[in-house]
Amino acid sequence: MIDLRSDTVTRPTAAMRRVMAEAEVGDDVYGEDPSINALEERVAGMFGHEAALFVPSGTMGNQIGMRLVCEPGQEVLCDADAHVVTYEMGAAAAIFGISTRTVVSGTPGRGQGRLDAQQLIDQVRPRDDWHLTATAAIAVENTHNRGGGIVQPLDELRSLWNWSREAGVAVHLDGARIWNAAVASGTELATYGRLADTASVCLSKGLGAPVGSVLVSSAERIATARLWRKRLGGGMRQAGVLAAAGLYALDHHLDRLAEDHEHAQLLAKRLGVDPSSVETNMVVLDDVAAPVIAEAAKAQGVLVSQVSARKIRLVTHLDVDRAAVDRAADVLAALL
Repeated sequence: MIDLRSDTVTRPTAAMRRVMAEAEVGDDVYGEDPSINALEERVAGMFGHEAALFVPSGTMGNQIGMRLVCEPGQEVLCDADAHVVTYEMGAAAAIFGISTRTVVSGTPGRGQGRLDAQQLIDQVRPRDDWHLTATAAIAVENTHNRGGGIVQPLDELRSLWNWSREAGVAVHLDGARIWNAAVASGTELATYGRLADTASVCLSKGLGAPVGSVLVSSAERIATARLWRKRLGGGMRQAGVLAAAGLYALDHHLDRLAEDHEHAQLLAKRLGVDPSSVETNMVVLDDVAAPVIAEAAKAQGVLVSQVSARKIRLVTHLDVDRAAVDRAADVLAALL
């Protein structure tokens, strides 16, 4: 089966499994797991921050990251299709008492969810007006999942960051696929990292690790994040076996993301999608009979993701090589 539903379906390679089996471990809740400590130190450095925290999932990383910069009763402002308000089960409100407000940004089919800094800035509510819910933070997703894997413009990220320093509004980066953004744009990870107060980056998507994300921020915030991780049940013990997978992925699977992007371009060209709309590892098929095509493709050994009744998403990743891409393109082109 050729699985193009998501890059979350990747399995650890044989080499990664060997590294996991041999990992040096300790009790991470006591701060004694050397593999966890090494991963946290490395990722913090990669993004230009003081400290980092390994968490079980990107959702936990995002939610703790937003809680670090937003108090109960305040709000986080973000794009209407952002992962933090679409796929995280209302956690900000349910767990932390944080309100969220959204802005529809970009153009559907041509950069939906693309950051327009001024558009968000214009919607920020002040903290000194007791009639209003104060905007404490703005969340940005890079790459943007429901936007089809688009890379956020660096100049817009800088504009938002520069304004936020004067306004006293924090910036949280949902960097689940920030690795793809960096490879596609040639932007240093530290450049992205230094344009956010908190950032959550995922190891279990394109990088191919089985579990885990890393939250980066200041040393003071990460110390508080450890308390929140424990409260949420995310304190792990000998989790170095998971950290070892993350370290292996950073060593061996980061640069190869360019191959996934090339495969996405191949799919786009074969399936009549404008290649300029495909910026990383996602291809979106619009205005198609999604349930019919998905079922027929599955019968021929190709799994795709139904985003809606008229939209299908294809995601290339570590477990789909060129031969599989060609086979999937044959199947889908015939069905379309």
